[in-house]
Amino acid sequence: EGIEVRLNTDYLENKDELDALAEKVVYTGPIDAYFDYKLGTLEYRSVRFETETLDKSNFQGNAAVNYTDRETPWTRIIEHKWFEFGKDEEGNDLPKTVISREFSSEWKPGDEPYYPVNDEKNGALYAEYKKLAEAETSVIFGGRLGEYKYYDMDQVIAAVLDRCEEELH
Repeated sequence: EGIEVRLNTDYLENKDELDALAEKVVYTGPIDAYFDYKLGTLEYRSVRFETETLDKSNFQGNAAVNYTDRETPWTRIIEHKWFEFGKDEEGNDLPKTVISREFSSEWKPGDEPYYPVNDEKNGALYAEYKKLAEAETSVIFGGRLGEYKYYDMDQVIAAVLDRCEEELH
C-alpha cells in the first residue's frame, strides 16, 4: 500500500525521470549499458530455455539438477513444482510436472545477458567501467550484471547485506 509499481518500464529509457524520484538508485542491469557502452561492450553468456509439461508427477525429485559433462547439451534442468506448488490442497502430488532445460548460448547485443565472461579482456574493460561507477555517488551497482561478476545466490545475499551495512552506517 502506498508504493507505486511501474511495469514494462525500461530504467535506462526513463533514467532522468526515475532518478529524480530517489536519493539512491540500485542498478542491477549491465554496467556497460548504464554508461551507454561508451568504453565498449562487455561480453556475456546467455541462456536459452526449453520448457515442457510431462505426464508424470515427478521427473527428477528436486528443483534443479546441474549437468557439467560435455555430452549433455543442456546445463541444467529445473523442475518447477519443487519450488512451491508441487502438491494439491490435500497434499497429494500433482499428476503432471513442468521442466525447463537450460542451454548455454552465445550472447549478442539485444539478447538477455545472464553471465559475465571472466577473461582478461573483459576484466580490464570492467575495471574502467567500475571507475565510472564509483563516481556515481547516487547509484549502487549490484548483482551479476551491475558488478560484472558471477554470483551464486548465497553470495548475492551476502553482498547485499554487506552493502546495506555500508550504506546504513
